[in-house]
Amino acid sequence: MKFLMVCLGNICRSPLAEGILQHKARAAGLDWTVESAGTNGYHTGEAPHRLSQKVAKINGIDICNQRARNFTAADFDRYDKIYALAEDVLHEIRRIAGNKYDPSKVTLLMNEAFPGKNLDVPDPWYGEEPGYHDVFQQISEACDAIIVKYGVKMPAGS
Repeated sequence: MKFLMVCLGNICRSPLAEGILQHKARAAGLDWTVESAGTNGYHTGEAPHRLSQKVAKINGIDICNQRARNFTAADFDRYDKIYALAEDVLHEIRRIAGNKYDPSKVTLLMNEAFPGKNLDVPDPWYGEEPGYHDVFQQISEACDAIIVKYGVKMPAGS
């Protein structure tokens, strides 16, 4: 499967989501593609925020080689599932995608852990380090749910 994690600038939340889901998928023996993008384009080409990198590293995940990129309408053709990290991001995805928008492919990330609650992952950009740890834990919980939902392997001969 191919997953895309999307936030505003692609330097705080979505790089963490990319790294966390990649890490969990590998640990589960799943050959998934996980990438991330942002809707505002302000940080294109930049590495993840230093605190996102720090919190990921503390948790055994290296995201330092990621680089921010813009979400595009063509992403609907490239990915099986697109996760918005917040409601405002979901609106931007819909706007950017235009007629390529496919509601069956996109949802809020936290709906995987808390179905139908439509919870945002808060943007830690303006806060201190503890906010990044909180965001990491929220994303990790949602990624655990994704592994359970999409990672079930059918026994041979089924």
